[in-house]
Formats: sequence, C-alpha cells, structure tokens
Amino acid sequence: MTEQKLLDHAKRMRTGQTDAEAKLWQHLRGKRFSGYKFRRQQPIGPYIADFVCLRCRLVIEADGGQHADAVGYDEKRTAWLEAQGFRMLRFWNNDILQRTEDVLESILRALESTR
Repeated sequence: MTEQKLLDHAKRMRTGQTDAEAKLWQHLRGKRFSGYKFRRQQPIGPYIADFVCLRCRLVIEADGGQHADAVGYDEKRTAWLEAQGFRMLRFWNNDILQRTEDVLESILRALESTR
C-alpha cells in the first residue's frame, strides 16, 4: 500500500471507529491519561496502530472478533512493530467496554515501566 493510501485508510478508520475504540480514546486523548500523548489510527511503517504513545513506543490494539480469524496477520504485524522497538498491548473490545478500569490500569503500568 502506498503511503498516501495508508494515510487515507487511517483517516477513514478514525471516522469509523468501534464503540470500544471510541471509549478508550475518550480516556487517552488530549494528554488526559496521566499526561501521556497518544495518537489514534497512526500509520507506522506498513501498518496502522489503533493507538500509540510514540514517546514510550507503546502500541495499543483494540481487537474485535475478526482478529480471531487473523492470528497469522496479527503475529506478523506484532513481530514487525516489536522489531522497530515498539511494545504491544492488545485488548478485546468487550474488555475495553466492560472492564475499562482494568484496561486503563494495564496501560498505565506499561507506560510507567518505560521510565
């Protein structure tokens, strides 16, 4: 995919976010989350990260049921991002929606472990 097509796809993904992505973004946006800056639907190389804190090199993925069928793709993507120095956190959409505080605690622990 060309860089422009990747950027266009990321923009479309921002406007078509899932309920779980919208809920998580409400906590992460605008440095609301303990002062950490996050971007959403951010192109990184050939991939688009749901959320990323570039300073801490932490990628957060909100996974729906379609990811159960995309295990190979997700493993390849994770391996590539980790080779670039990123750490990955994955959460199922239902966990984001039903166990929001637990998810946020996990994210904060991961962020603070980079200090």
